[in-house]
Amino acid sequence: MTLDAWGDFKVDDYEHVFKEFGLSKFNYYDLTEHYLFKRKIIIAERDFDKIAKAIKNKTKFLQMTGIASSGDLHFGHKLNVDFFLLFKKLGAKSKFCISDIDAYISRDDKKMSSLEQSKENAVKNIADLIALGISPKDIYVQSNKEKEYYTFSYEISKKITRNMFEAIYGHVDLGKVGAVFLQLADILHVQLPFMFGKAPTITGIGLDQDPHARLTRDVSRKVNYDLITPSFFYFQHQSGLKEGKKMSKSEPDTAIFLNDTEKDVKKKINKSFTGGRDTVEEQKQKGGNPDICKVYEMFKFHQPDNNFLETTHDECKKGKLLCGECKQNCIKFLNEFLAQHKKKYEKALPLAKKIVNE
Repeated sequence: MTLDAWGDFKVDDYEHVFKEFGLSKFNYYDLTEHYLFKRKIIIAERDFDKIAKAIKNKTKFLQMTGIASSGDLHFGHKLNVDFFLLFKKLGAKSKFCISDIDAYISRDDKKMSSLEQSKENAVKNIADLIALGISPKDIYVQSNKEKEYYTFSYEISKKITRNMFEAIYGHVDLGKVGAVFLQLADILHVQLPFMFGKAPTITGIGLDQDPHARLTRDVSRKVNYDLITPSFFYFQHQSGLKEGKKMSKSEPDTAIFLNDTEKDVKKKINKSFTGGRDTVEEQKQKGGNPDICKVYEMFKFHQPDNNFLETTHDECKKGKLLCGECKQNCIKFLNEFLAQHKKKYEKALPLAKKIVNE
């Protein structure tokens, strides 16, 4: 079995993936009272014990994550940002990468025709990240990195054979090969002397990104540097608004984007898949199923009020809350959030341009 790190399909069979790739179930929910932990959105880990000890003992640990600048950001990306901000609050020295080179070389020309297009996306992505609360000092752009970073990526490339790559990814696409060299450099280079220095490192990813994690951990033991093998945690991918899909830049109707209009949000939420019954009468009698509902899932991943979430879940199951009312609550929640986000975005845009063009 291979996982497609560049695909759009959502992983549903967690137990099979755990067994197939040797992941450990996540059992560190007592680290913080934050809602992302209380709701058990983290589902698996590799070598997380080192990070848990660092958090409890208040010792040095690092965090590195990022996004490819292949399009506009949506609420699935916001989840990654929320985890980044949480682990920084827990003490991590942190860096957030905008992978503009990766986005260009790993996509075909129809999706990404030039590096300049990727850099234009990077400006918008950085403005979104700053608006979401990430410090500009924590953000870097791949194409603007120091020469030590690129030297390191070439050294990484010497440790990966064709057979290794094909065994993990199922193919040898040259653009994606190059992108992987940089992704590994991103995760590992934060331990180099010119960055933060040697320390336990954590990166949060979806299960479909596990091929990158396995190769990163393997290569970290082979390069001629004194590194601690990086740790990873795996969070549930927020489902797309369509059944069986995850939120995707390439399929706009599956996602709520951070630049969506009020009209966009209303249309997408009203058309989204729910756990409602066929008729209002039946739902009042038997109740709905919030656990398969995309609207409820939006609240689960992004509404920080635990009381609101519990009430929504319980009233749906009892048939007291109907889908129409729940959708209206979600539309209101999202549009209020996006209205504030857009103000912060416009304010951050000049700084984002400076970061990309420096």
